[in-house]
Amino acid sequence: MKIRNVLNLQKWALAFTETSIAQRIPDRLFVRLEYYACIGHILSLKNPKSFNEKIQWLKLYDHKPEYTNLVDKHEVKKIVERKIGSEYIIPELGVWDKPEEIDFDVLPNEFVLKVTHDSGGIVICKDKQTLDKEQVISKLKRSMQRDYYKVHREWPYKNVPKRIIAEPFLKDAAHDALMDYKFMCFNGKVKAVFVCTDRFSTNGLRVTFYDKNWNQMPFERHYKCSDTPIAKPKMYDTMVKLAEQLSKDIPFVRVDFYEIEDKVLFGEMTFYPGSGYEEFKPEEYDYIFGSWITLPQKSE
Repeated sequence: MKIRNVLNLQKWALAFTETSIAQRIPDRLFVRLEYYACIGHILSLKNPKSFNEKIQWLKLYDHKPEYTNLVDKHEVKKIVERKIGSEYIIPELGVWDKPEEIDFDVLPNEFVLKVTHDSGGIVICKDKQTLDKEQVISKLKRSMQRDYYKVHREWPYKNVPKRIIAEPFLKDAAHDALMDYKFMCFNGKVKAVFVCTDRFSTNGLRVTFYDKNWNQMPFERHYKCSDTPIAKPKMYDTMVKLAEQLSKDIPFVRVDFYEIEDKVLFGEMTFYPGSGYEEFKPEEYDYIFGSWITLPQKSE
């Protein structure tokens, strides 16, 4: 098939996955279509080899009930506190079932609002006096209506209660923007970590991968790498240890931490980075990362 025809077919598949009809098709068919649209290969579920293929397999077949609480931004704090300690938890300033119930009067001048059931439903307030509360409530209402499970068929989000939490606005004096370190954990072992930088620059987001010994890895995953080396965080060894504790007995999960003034804070756990639709360049690293995932028996 000519390259042009392949690209046209990919565009059609991607456009179809965004229609209301696609929202009603079975998960397996939806995932196959979206995988082809984004990666350009036919998805193998009988014998998955690459990282992105295995992520799709885990979406469809590894349905442990505890995963729901691990992706719930409110409930996960309780689990993490129990496993590694309260000192690593970002405190909550409030929890509400509806945006209209948010009591802005009890919140400090700077804070962050997050919906608990998806990715991206966030409001950052650096000055409450100038905050457009009606606009905030409107944005959060849209997020609350979103069925994040349906977006890419990420099963753990299917039954997460829809709530809003407030957290303190975190600052890091050592960096212009808050740095978070994302640990790729395979059956409880950190194999790689990546850092996102330049989120708000004109150059666009940069994503840079390092191996466990903090050597930069020679590939890109969907985004370009940083133009400058990223310093190894002071508390790196502590973060590795904590990530491995939290990821024990899970085939694959990404565990995120912040480092602020020599203090480690837990961010979140993510089972499907990029939903398994972000390409590796060179492609061989898709298969290297895939070789690190040992798939469990189907749980359904």
